[in-house]
Parts: sequence; structure tokens; C-alpha cells
Amino acid sequence: MSSRPSNFLTDLVTHRELLWQFTLRNVELRHKGSHLGLVWSFLNPLLMLGLYVMVFGYIFDGKFGVTANETRVDYALGIFLGLTLFHFISEVLGTSPALIVGNPNFVKKVVFPLEILPAAAVATAFFHMLISLCLAVICLLLFGIPLTPEFLWLPVIIVPVVLLALGMAWFFSALGVFIRDIGQMVQFVSMVLMWASGVFYSAQKHPEAWIYLRFNPLLLAIDLIRDAVLWARPINFNHLGYVYLFSIGVCLIGHIAFKRMKPAFADVL
Repeated sequence: MSSRPSNFLTDLVTHRELLWQFTLRNVELRHKGSHLGLVWSFLNPLLMLGLYVMVFGYIFDGKFGVTANETRVDYALGIFLGLTLFHFISEVLGTSPALIVGNPNFVKKVVFPLEILPAAAVATAFFHMLISLCLAVICLLLFGIPLTPEFLWLPVIIVPVVLLALGMAWFFSALGVFIRDIGQMVQFVSMVLMWASGVFYSAQKHPEAWIYLRFNPLLLAIDLIRDAVLWARPINFNHLGYVYLFSIGVCLIGHIAFKRMKPAFADVL
């Protein structure tokens, strides 16, 4: 295959059936052996949401300070939305370094498109993120928070986050073949990313931090999704444009890096 930057879409479309099969396989393997199976994909985020409402909303009485009439439930749901995006990226970061190393049999198959392994990992994480987002919307309605026209921006905000995850998956899965310690490093990176992404606070309310954190695309995406889903505030198109440009760039770089390193996988493994 060509290593042209635009080729990542061609790879995904050409091997879409294989991508679907590996995504289903990953979802099934995650819940294999458990009595409730796929139910845990709904139960886990639902339990976490209840915990956030109780701990952060009622015990700590936290607030983002973005809207004048913010309630405890608003704060808890804001945290849940932020963690939903963060956990999506964190899951991809955590699994990517071992994807190629853990599947040496596929590396030895010349005709097998290895690009699908990281893409399937992203699709699996995306499946669980969709479940969490659906539960968040249901809770909004249950607590009497109406869905406004800004809610229609939700898929537009999600697309660049998926592209960002895809680029990171390709890059770190390829790098993990040559640097085995990368798996340990991404755990620390994920922790730093969580605190730098405004999951538990509004970075814009802290000017000294906003100077640096405003360049974090995940932070901007979290703010955008809260604006669209929870606070019904107008979309900041400057932030949305930046998130798209950054994510597309990461996706292209990740795909190019994977293609360049791919020929050496078999020699290392």
C-alpha cells in the first residue's frame, strides 16, 4: 500500500468488514467469562454516574462556576461527560503499545492489514464511549434538563476526538514494537492528561492555567461537549476548528509513522 497521508481513509474503508469483525471480537473478549457480559458496558458507567452525583454533587458540593444557576447534578454530569471523553482517549493510550507486540502471528502474515488492529481498538473504545454518552443524555432528561438545539453539535465534536485517538493508536502501537517501556510511560501520560483536561474544573475560570491548557485539544473538546449537551451555550468555533486541525494532524502523522515503521515489525518480533 502507499504511504500517502490521505491513505488512512482508504485503509479503513477497504478493510471495513475486517475492522467490524475485530471490533466485535474485542468487545466479546472484554466481557468473556463474566455472568452479566455486555450488561457491564451499561452498568459500569451508570454506577460511576451515580457515584459522581453523590460524591462530587452532594458531599463536596462542587461547581464549575460556568452558569449562574448550576446545580449539583449539573456538576456531576459535567464531570461524567468529561471523564467519558477522557476514558476514551485513556483506553486507547493504555491498549495501543501492546497491540502489535501481542499479535505476532498477524505480523508474519504478509497480506494482513496491521493498521486494522489499532483501528479496532479505537472502535471498541468508541462503542463504550457511546454507551456512556447515551446514559448521560438519559440522565439529563430524567433530571429535567432539556435538550437544546446546541445538542445537535455533539457528533461534530466527537469526530475529531475519534481522529485524535486513531492517530495516537497508530503511533503508539508502532512505537511499542521498538520501545517496550512505552506501555509504562503512557500510564503516567494518561494521569497528567486527566488533570490537564479540565475534567473536574473549568480551566477558563483559572487564567493562569488557561494560558497553557488552552492548547490541549481534549480540554477544548470536553468544554465543547459540556456547552452543547449540558449548558446550552453557543459553540466556540475557534476552539472547534483548532480541535479539528490538531486531531487531523495527529491522525495523519500517526498513520504515516505506522506505515514507515511497519516493514520492520517482523524483524523485531
